[in-house]
Amino acid sequence: MKKSKIKVLVFMCILFGLQWSVAQEVDTKKEIKELSMKKWQWMADKNADSLAILFHDKAKFVHMGGTWGKDREVDIIKSGGIHYKKADVHEVMIEVLNEFTAIIWNRITLVAVVGGNEVTNPFMVTEVYTKENDTWKLADLTFSKLLVRE
Repeated sequence: MKKSKIKVLVFMCILFGLQWSVAQEVDTKKEIKELSMKKWQWMADKNADSLAILFHDKAKFVHMGGTWGKDREVDIIKSGGIHYKKADVHEVMIEVLNEFTAIIWNRITLVAVVGGNEVTNPFMVTEVYTKENDTWKLADLTFSKLLVRE
């Protein structure tokens, strides 16, 4: 085989690999975005069973009132200690780090009931997902309250 044909073949393999990689990232971003939106709905519906499956066993949840693990978050949702009534998602940014890790940032306005009081707050929410056994798991959910400028 001539060197020029080998170069073309190598170039085509590299090009195909890049196209496949870009397509995979686009698919992963779509999958993570859809999963995040389902999570917000499950939280609004107090669907603790679906959330318990989604949450990684070692997940951490950072709120204005503290940081805790999966079991406490599921219990809080189940009991209504925090009712995430509605998350209006205004902006979504997703970064796929590799085939096993993705991060999503949602700028939201959250309507929640906390301690019997309905509150509305603007947040930037960071979600870290990790893939185990072909299933995405939420490993971190951090709420950062945004300052509202007039």
